Amino acid sequence: MSNQKLELTWIGKDKRPKLEPRILLENPEKSYHAKQRYSDKDIFDNRLIFGDNLLALKALEQEFTGKVKCVFIDPPYNTGSAFTHYDDGLEHSIWLSLMRDRLEIIRRLLSEDGSLWITIDDNECHYLKVLCDELFSRNNFLSCSVWNHSVQSKGYSGKFSVHHNYILVYQKSSAFVLKDLPRQDKHNVNYANPDSDPRGPWRSGDVRNSLIRPNLMYDIKTPNGSLIQHPPKGWRFSRDTFERELSEGKIKFSDDEKRIIRKIYLADQEGRVPETIWFAQDVGTTREASSEVRAFVEGDFFDTPKPERLLERVLTLSTNPGDLILDSFAGSGTTGAVAHKMGRRWIMIELGEHCHTHIIPRLKKVIDGEDQGGISKTVNWQGGGGFRYYQLAPSLIVQDRWGNPVINPQYNPTQLTQALCKIEGFIYQPSEIHWWQQGYSSERDFIYVTTQNLSVEQLQLLADEVGGEQSLLVCCAAFHGITNAKAAERWPNLTLKKIPKMILARCEWSHDDYSLNVAALPLFDDSMTQSQVQSPATNKNKTRKKMVGMDDLFGGDE
Repeated sequence: MSNQKLELTWIGKDKRPKLEPRILLENPEKSYHAKQRYSDKDIFDNRLIFGDNLLALKALEQEFTGKVKCVFIDPPYNTGSAFTHYDDGLEHSIWLSLMRDRLEIIRRLLSEDGSLWITIDDNECHYLKVLCDELFSRNNFLSCSVWNHSVQSKGYSGKFSVHHNYILVYQKSSAFVLKDLPRQDKHNVNYANPDSDPRGPWRSGDVRNSLIRPNLMYDIKTPNGSLIQHPPKGWRFSRDTFERELSEGKIKFSDDEKRIIRKIYLADQEGRVPETIWFAQDVGTTREASSEVRAFVEGDFFDTPKPERLLERVLTLSTNPGDLILDSFAGSGTTGAVAHKMGRRWIMIELGEHCHTHIIPRLKKVIDGEDQGGISKTVNWQGGGGFRYYQLAPSLIVQDRWGNPVINPQYNPTQLTQALCKIEGFIYQPSEIHWWQQGYSSERDFIYVTTQNLSVEQLQLLADEVGGEQSLLVCCAAFHGITNAKAAERWPNLTLKKIPKMILARCEWSHDDYSLNVAALPLFDDSMTQSQVQSPATNKNKTRKKMVGMDDLFGGDE
């Protein structure tokens, strides 16, 4: 059999957006915190981000790579209603490309012991499974669980009434540990103690091996001298283990001595192994979720909201208190609400206006302890904590009135420095001692950003202050009196780059919408390029900002 790796292919798979790593701007007026502490475990630094989720994921990458313990996403299911004007192959291609771009960043954000959980329906589940196999590797696939999301029959004669969705589960690596579910009395009904075993109630366990193991193929002699032949693939235990557990009373013979019984004790069962079918009575339905949404907001609701009990199970199986949870398709905010109540840190991303009409009102009620629906009573939620609200900064590069690329005049000097630090791979952290140390990439490598035109004298001053043991990236509007080659020879500890020329080829500037709202895509015709097909139209109703030229922004000559 060939070991060749199988991959899913689609139109435009080789096309990838050149994402701009934007900075996040906090809006304190929309951030919200409890008026008092309820416990030492209150978490206040959660993040709600308003903006395109692909750009927001890119914005998180520098700070949170390898730090997210669990990602739960409920992406648009691509039901086909948005693709009236597209052929079947193109609709799948667009959706897969949009998902692939997000999942690649999500994988980088996950910690080595982290996991990804995706709710999806029949329409794209199997395509998404193959895509995730490619991105995460098939070895890291854990489950395609079935969620019984509806219990009421619906539909038309001649068609199936759909009562389930899927939950695809992947681990980042083998370091992930899937936890058990808590046990309830109903899970212990098969345990009894008919022989008054001092260890307490027990049930019979399987003694057959699932794989052929020659060393486990031995016959067992009973007290009356009969032989019990081994199962076709052998026993589940070695002869030494059998002898020891027989002597300890953990294995016994049936009354007719024709079989052996291995005891599984209730006392040894701290939890319950999760199963792949999640019943409505255990994790809720979309109808239950709609009721939860109605408790905190009026008006239109989501077609397929997720119940809090569903998210509670996901976080129980995959996280511990204090772990960081990410949901980049926040919807009505269920993930953040449940994570908050369960003592997990969270980040949610949402582009739609329901970020303000649904999510924020919901989170405020959670924080104030007024939300006693969902899992609140189960976890004894009383309130506390808070979140910080962020918006994606506008694009760093825009066009002036003559069509020339310039730095966006909406950026102040601090924001410009933060943006260039992120683009150049530096951590923004201005020094309290050295005015030219605005960020660092290592203990000896720093960055300095200025909108000035620097002279030879100013550059010499910088070089002298930096010294021979450190290096400095200087980003400036222009420098006079020396060429790049001469500058590198004269000041080996300085690297000079001009703004904005240094970054023009890096990204797709002024591209604000990579959303999965595929209904907003332009109609396809043969004259369109694939890049045009993959890039959803931006919102034409957005107010156009007045732009100024380089001279207006920086002053002076190049």
